[in-house]
Amino acid sequence: MDPDYIRFLMAMTGRAIEQLPTSDRDDEEQDGDDAAHLMNDNHGNGVLLSTAPSLPDEVVVVDDTPSEDGGDDAAEPERECSSPEKGVSCNKGVSTASVKVNDDDDGLLGEFNRGEIDGLFCPICLEAWTSGGDHHVCSLPCGHIYGLSCIKKWLGRQGSHKCPHCKKKCRIKDIRLLYATRLVAIDGHLQKRVQSFEAKCSSLKKKSADWGKKEIDWKKREADLRKEVQYLKERTSDLEDLLEDMERRASGSSASNSNHPRGVDSIPSFHSGGSHKFQMQMDIQIQGARLFGVDSSSKILVFARRLSGMGGGNVLTKVSLFSDHEREDIHLAENTKAVKDLKVSPHGGLVLLASLGKKLSVLSTHSNNTVITYNLPASAWSCSWDICNSHYLYAGLQSGTVLQFDMRQTAKHVGSLTGLPDKLVHTMHSLQSDSSCSSGGRSILTASALGLCQMNFGGSEEGPYLVPESDKQGVCVSLACSNYSDYITASFRPKIEVAWEMGVSQPVLSAAGQATMGKHIVYTKMGAAYQKVGATYGNVSDIRMPIRCAIVDRVYQNPVFASVDELTSEVVIQELPSLMALERLKPQDSPIYDVKYSSVASSGLVGCLSDNSFHLYSAHLV
Repeated sequence: MDPDYIRFLMAMTGRAIEQLPTSDRDDEEQDGDDAAHLMNDNHGNGVLLSTAPSLPDEVVVVDDTPSEDGGDDAAEPERECSSPEKGVSCNKGVSTASVKVNDDDDGLLGEFNRGEIDGLFCPICLEAWTSGGDHHVCSLPCGHIYGLSCIKKWLGRQGSHKCPHCKKKCRIKDIRLLYATRLVAIDGHLQKRVQSFEAKCSSLKKKSADWGKKEIDWKKREADLRKEVQYLKERTSDLEDLLEDMERRASGSSASNSNHPRGVDSIPSFHSGGSHKFQMQMDIQIQGARLFGVDSSSKILVFARRLSGMGGGNVLTKVSLFSDHEREDIHLAENTKAVKDLKVSPHGGLVLLASLGKKLSVLSTHSNNTVITYNLPASAWSCSWDICNSHYLYAGLQSGTVLQFDMRQTAKHVGSLTGLPDKLVHTMHSLQSDSSCSSGGRSILTASALGLCQMNFGGSEEGPYLVPESDKQGVCVSLACSNYSDYITASFRPKIEVAWEMGVSQPVLSAAGQATMGKHIVYTKMGAAYQKVGATYGNVSDIRMPIRCAIVDRVYQNPVFASVDELTSEVVIQELPSLMALERLKPQDSPIYDVKYSSVASSGLVGCLSDNSFHLYSAHLV
């Protein structure tokens, strides 16, 4: 027999003996001899173990030929593998097996790769078993598996009635045939590790999804913080400009006082005595009024009121400027609903009303009759007369659309423009422009929460035009224009997401809301361009919109701005464009709902409409 094959069998037997208890080693040595003898009987004296020159080093070819002396194998029929596996070939007694060589095994053949041969080879003859025939796969009661012919020979030998592997006693009749082409045992430890890895993968996927959501939230927060930082930078720049302007004016005022005394025609200061020009003219008690207008030609005041009580309707109340006892009510149609804006015609005798009942109405203050009513596609929040042509009217809708009407065409509007979609137009003014009036073009300046927008009807540049930077100041709550100068004022309050840090106490007011620190910005219009020329801070309502204000002309040397201080419930008179406070008008009631300016004869009138009263202040025109 080949010496290499004998050394291989001795090495395999020695390793098996080392794993057994000491008491069983004697039996193992005897069984090892039996195994060697059995292998000799099975293969005969002609067993040859050699390495094929055309195969890799780790492949061993076993050539099994019948012995010449006609041993046990000569009498057995030749076996063929019914379904040979990879690395195994069974052809008439010749078999090949793939064997891994371990370089650390002192030159002997290494251990077989258990993952490749388990369930494929008989551990006695190391040949592939079959699903039928004499080498049928079978098992003993202990569970170990062998080829049928090999285990029969093993148990048939005298004194060998034990399992070759575990040494448990058994007999030939205990052999059980197994009907399987291949046997595979699942490694329980590896299966547990796979399940553990799958659980870890599932946990990591969940954590990854959570971190992804957090990353999105962090990026959104970062974008919001960047916007807030940008806003604070702009605010700081505005404050620095305002501080420089006030220091420059303070230094100029002190230099002027040192050179010559202040005269009656010089610009008055809020702190100087005798600077107040407006005096109380009328104090009228009136209930449920929110808007008013002054008809200079008829010398009357017109109030839009809602009567108290269940089912109270909407009325216009006329009050004489000479006697508040001379009053007359004009009942409006039931479908008019709440009146959101009231404008008296600059030519007198007509009142324009915009209401939530989707109506734009014109009423005569002489006959108390409705002249014309237009049906609107949406609720109207603002209205205006055309300053160039008394036939044209304008309505600002809740949808952000501005409609132009010609009273000579009673069917519907003659023009339509949309400035800022989905932003209701809460205030509008017709702009004075010699070029637009002569060319037939008409311009309207509108205000919505987003900012200021100019719309041109009938001109060469028809379409909406957003006033630059007006959309970056906050929420626009008021707009005022001058009919005698190029000054325009707009008031803004902070947006909800921006917290303005102001060291001013803000007590709770009535249902009108609280006072919050806002901005008053002054623009000048030069052609089609707008330029910011002044700014200051003021207390505005954090709920109501629009907040009424007015530009007063020809009372002071320069135009002045009349606005409501929501913190003190006063009307503050500020010079334009510096916005230096000149005086304060203090009505008795609060809050103040409407402020308007008008001139009658040689007097300038500022009216303040509060919750239950109306105060009229007058001053001489210059």
